[in-house]
Amino acid sequence: MFLELRHLRSLLAIHEGGNLAQAAKRLHLTQSALSHQIKAVERYFGTALFLRNTKPLQLTPAGRQLVGLAGSVLPEVERAENELKRIAKGVSGRLHLAIECHACFEWLMPVLDGYQQKWPEVEVDIRLEMSFDPIPALQKGEVDLVITSDPLTLPDLLFEPLFDYEALLVMASCHPLAERPYIEPEDLAQHTLITYPVNRLRLDVFSRFLQPAGVEPAAVRQAELTAIILLLVASQRGVAALPDWVLQEAAQKGSLTSRPLSAQGMNGTLYAAIRRTEQAVDFMRDFINLARLRQM
Repeated sequence: MFLELRHLRSLLAIHEGGNLAQAAKRLHLTQSALSHQIKAVERYFGTALFLRNTKPLQLTPAGRQLVGLAGSVLPEVERAENELKRIAKGVSGRLHLAIECHACFEWLMPVLDGYQQKWPEVEVDIRLEMSFDPIPALQKGEVDLVITSDPLTLPDLLFEPLFDYEALLVMASCHPLAERPYIEPEDLAQHTLITYPVNRLRLDVFSRFLQPAGVEPAAVRQAELTAIILLLVASQRGVAALPDWVLQEAAQKGSLTSRPLSAQGMNGTLYAAIRRTEQAVDFMRDFINLARLRQM
């Protein structure tokens, strides 16, 4: 490919200035260097670009073709350069999220509302299709941040702790298990457990509580939304294991109560996983800080 951006800039400058002297001054070149540049293009394509004996200089059909190209290409290049500068400064960019924690939607949406007001030029999206196995998607650049409770040791990723939480068993205030100071796995063998519609391996109540004890609940019922789960629990259709932040508002209504899972409780930490190469990006750091402040 022979044509370069400098050729297009030169042609456009000559066309707009009407002569070599004005164009050379605008481009900070000597007239000789500018003339040499135009002649090189004409020699390569074997056709003149300007009618030499006209004032101001007039374009030939070949010249009009290249000036038209310059008029469409150069503004796009300039916009791209400006956007790259803004990205480099951390002013704009992309923040596509994947969420392993299904209950996190309740906590995340208010965070995103405040974040988008502060960073209107950052493209924010939640990639639901990446939620089941998001870490490889993060490594490949398909998403930019993963909300997870399972940190890994990987050379290219950084797992930033957001806040600690406790998983609690929530039940109707009049439920028989409400009489217990805490819940043991065997207590759920006679009760329906209401969960989000995700693989059991992604639910702490199974992977960390029931399965190690070899206990299966009497039945499992699934619901997409936290509000529906709490409604089912309040109407005594079952019990559910949810993080404490989900239950703070529901507990105030009096129809629900919660108990620790085991005498020691089942605690965890929520993390934001990001690529190490982006840990200093301003809008990335600010999202993490806002997420932490939300739980304070």
